[in-house]
Formats: sequence, structure tokens, C-alpha cells
Amino acid sequence: MAKLSELILQHPDVKTFDDLENLVAHAGESGQMFLEFDLKPDYRDTPRKWEWRLEAAFTRGLRYD
Repeated sequence: MAKLSELILQHPDVKTFDDLENLVAHAGESGQMFLEFDLKPDYRDTPRKWEWRLEAAFTRGLRYD
């Protein structure tokens, strides 16, 4: 299980919500089965429905545009 707080603590270089979304997508692709929202991300650009975006990113994985 991936905890959001652990992902944030382990990656201090993540400074925006978009960066966090990519990190969460990577965690989903790397075999993690569940994502626990144990805190609210405290980034200036964190959207209101941040849980939905992170859950979608975790399930979808990284985008290759």
C-alpha cells in the first residue's frame, strides 16, 4: 500500500500538485495495489477535488503523450 504522506516525504523535490500527480501515477504503475490518502497535499496548486485526480492517476498510470 502506498501512503500519500510517505510518497511526499520520500520525494522532497516534488513542489507542485502536477508533480505529485505524476509521482502517484508512477507508484500505481510500479505494482502498488492501494493508495491511502492520509493527508491533504499542501501545494499552492492543489485542486478542490484532489482525491479524485490522484486516484485516477494511480489507476491510470503515467501518460505517454
